[in-house]
Amino acid sequence: MARAYDLRSILFVLVAFVGAVVVLRDLRYDFAFVGDMRAAELSRRTQEVTATMTSTVMQTEKTMVTETIQVASDPPPAEKANAAFVILTRNKDLKDLRETLVQLEDRFNRRYKYPYVFLNNEPFSDTFKEKIQGMVSGECQFGLIPEEHWSYPEYIDQTRAAEARKDMQDRKVIYGGNESYRHMCRYESGFFFRHPLMDQYKWYWRVEPGVKFGCEIDYDPFLFMERNNKKYGFTISIKEVIETIPTLWNTTMDFMNKHKEMIPAANLMDFVTDKKGDYNRCHFWSNFEIGSLDFLRSDQYMAYFDHLDRAGGFFYERWGDAPVHSLGVSMFLNKNEVHWFEDIGYFHGPLWNCPKGEANKKCWCSEEESIEIKNPAWSCTLNFKDLPAPKL
Repeated sequence: MARAYDLRSILFVLVAFVGAVVVLRDLRYDFAFVGDMRAAELSRRTQEVTATMTSTVMQTEKTMVTETIQVASDPPPAEKANAAFVILTRNKDLKDLRETLVQLEDRFNRRYKYPYVFLNNEPFSDTFKEKIQGMVSGECQFGLIPEEHWSYPEYIDQTRAAEARKDMQDRKVIYGGNESYRHMCRYESGFFFRHPLMDQYKWYWRVEPGVKFGCEIDYDPFLFMERNNKKYGFTISIKEVIETIPTLWNTTMDFMNKHKEMIPAANLMDFVTDKKGDYNRCHFWSNFEIGSLDFLRSDQYMAYFDHLDRAGGFFYERWGDAPVHSLGVSMFLNKNEVHWFEDIGYFHGPLWNCPKGEANKKCWCSEEESIEIKNPAWSCTLNFKDLPAPKL
């Protein structure tokens, strides 16, 4: 009798152990799956667990347990800004873009359903549009860039531009020989906000294919900007490669000397200059921007862009939209109007902005990877943070 009891006890413990291993294995798989897929796409999940119970007479019966979890669709918030995501992309970027949008939707937009504007210098394919529309919660608009916004102005010497590309390629300057990259930088500097699809909006959030969002964004950055009188927001700031912009600073100083009336006394020029007043190459990395379209459409910024465009540095050198935007922001805005989104986990290879301390609990990125910690000599973010508040 005691031996039969012992046998039953041993069998029961053995069966319980095997069942626990199976469940843990399934849970581990389940969590990995959820980590890869956005919550908005999980409308139903069914988990089947087969438990085997063994009796003292060695009879076996199988019990099927089915668990169905309903993931409710988040209702849109009561208040939203007049805003959109803007994405300059190509048909061949589809895979990278979908991976980015899965994260952006999961971390933020599934709750807010802001619209998307996709821009391309070539027509989007039907496949591209179908696969994008099927995975995002907001309205999608697909725009073709006007040829005059993605071509050489009549005042550009194309032979000189080609020679400049060859020289920079020979010197191994990053993107030095890339013609399309120059058109992209010029377009992002002075034209994307003039596309007709952008006319209806007051705020934009720039997104690029392949970037990652490492944290839950549990508030609306657009409304934060609007309610706090901010006009430009960033996550990462670094120093530009000087070989790409050898004359940009002098061209900017020429503009400032000719248009002193446009430059407010309270500005952010200390961010882009050192203690001697020389250009320090600091700029906001513009692959992530949340900003005011009214600022970019302003007479001051447009005058600055036109001055740069006439100088030809987008083609004769390799002026990037990041230093151009940053110099415009530094001239015309003050520190109170610019915001570091320290709490938004963001990656654009090879750099991270990752929240620190308590804010990191809602992230999967490591705060030690953040550029201002990992490589403070390259980062300009703490320079921005330490600037005093403006005297208005």
